[in-house]
Amino acid sequence: MNSAANLEAQVWAHLERGDARAAINACERLNREHPDFASGWHTASQLALKLGNSQMALDAIRQARRIQPDNAVWALQEARCLSRLGLTKELVAAVQELENENLETAYENAGLGLLLTELGRRADALQYYRQAAHLEPENARHYYNLGSLQRTLGDFEGAEKNFKKTIELNPVDYEAWKLRSELKRQSADDNHVAELEALLEEGIEDNKGAANVCYALAKELEDLGEADRSFAYLERGASARRRQMQYELKRDLDTISTIRRVFSKEQLANLGPGIDNDEPIFVLGMPRTGTTLVERILGCHSDVQAAGELPNFAVEMMKLVRAQAAGRKMTRDGMVELSTEIDYARLGRAYVDSARPAATTAKHFVDKLPLNYLYVGMIQQALPNAKIVHVQRDPMDTCYAVFKALFIDAYPFSYDLEEMAQYYVAYHELMTHWQAVLPGAMLAVRYEDLVTDFEVESRRLLDYCNLEWQPDVLDFHASSEASTTASTVQVRQRVYTSSVGRWRDYEQQLQPVAEILREAGIVTET
Repeated sequence: MNSAANLEAQVWAHLERGDARAAINACERLNREHPDFASGWHTASQLALKLGNSQMALDAIRQARRIQPDNAVWALQEARCLSRLGLTKELVAAVQELENENLETAYENAGLGLLLTELGRRADALQYYRQAAHLEPENARHYYNLGSLQRTLGDFEGAEKNFKKTIELNPVDYEAWKLRSELKRQSADDNHVAELEALLEEGIEDNKGAANVCYALAKELEDLGEADRSFAYLERGASARRRQMQYELKRDLDTISTIRRVFSKEQLANLGPGIDNDEPIFVLGMPRTGTTLVERILGCHSDVQAAGELPNFAVEMMKLVRAQAAGRKMTRDGMVELSTEIDYARLGRAYVDSARPAATTAKHFVDKLPLNYLYVGMIQQALPNAKIVHVQRDPMDTCYAVFKALFIDAYPFSYDLEEMAQYYVAYHELMTHWQAVLPGAMLAVRYEDLVTDFEVESRRLLDYCNLEWQPDVLDFHASSEASTTASTVQVRQRVYTSSVGRWRDYEQQLQPVAEILREAGIVTET
């Protein structure tokens, strides 16, 4: 058994040196020579997950579980594999099994907390994160996890305490600094500006950390009414974030143009039939336009479950496109062309089956991924009875709101003013196209109308979705449902109009955006 342990150590040593091939070879030898060594199969599963082979990871950990079926760490790894593979029903069963275990370590408790969070059971996850922090009180990550979860659940006081604890234990957790800044409106007597500026002066080596601190400063200085200083830090942070990325705007613009060309009115009329299902309600558009507010209104209705920002439609569509390609290498344009040949009924079924929330009996669910605007034609074909709500906002307010948001892993166009404006033009042209070729397929909701005439617009929204009026939707801010978007703090407040026209505080700085939007005829005078 010592030789098994030595081989296992070699696997990790090779991986730490970045030699994946040597790690694989050592792991294969370990499993071949010591097939009854359960830990070796666990190592094989971890290695496979790191290298992106989720099915191999699942197969390996199931070998470990056959040898030691009562090992909670192995059960946790199996659940992780199921999650990565998108096997929701099996994941639900695996998580229920883990909940019945006596989890002894912080690792196990934190792992189960994460899985519960992924299943949308965030309130249930809290106890496991708390237990992890109890077992490892000096581990800053547990307090960060707690704070992040409390933030999504609307417990901003609890979140602030845990982010503060995170920072005390790990002052270079710059994301905790940023999230703490967003929890409330900062005041002249209570802010973190001096501490944040000191962090920058001390020097932050990585662009990600610098971006987080700069965005935190921009937010707090905007709260304090210092527009020029706020925007200066915003530009500095956006520039740091953009340097992290390998992104070509032209590829996105070309793809959007191809979608407009391929999904003509004639082509849409020739696509295969979809399915008769009215469960999904799609809320889409540009980010930071009020999509979360619309989702919260709908989610407060007794017949609706808010499912969050789901990638499922694009994922299921790409599965069918790749199958259609039959192994051929395809360009982006080629994939768009090929997407007209897929089985749209199959797409509709696959989307609903994968996207429907696991623990809901509601008649409808809301998918509020903004980027679904790219697929309006496909959505309408695959699910002709689904409702599509297009949320719109003043173009300049939209661009400023997007620019000042630091997204986790999305919207790479948003960190350069000119790139963002060019992307907005392409988005606008595509939505104009969908309206022309699919008249009546969407309900347009203007953010400004919604916040100034809230009940009237809410009634119009519910009427379009064939939902009976329920006054509870007006109290969306009091909902206990989690919110995981950039608007998680705002949607805990009553409707307010203070964000309308906010871009004018930065009119001079946003002139590059205004000029591009004027040239495209999207705005006139600014």
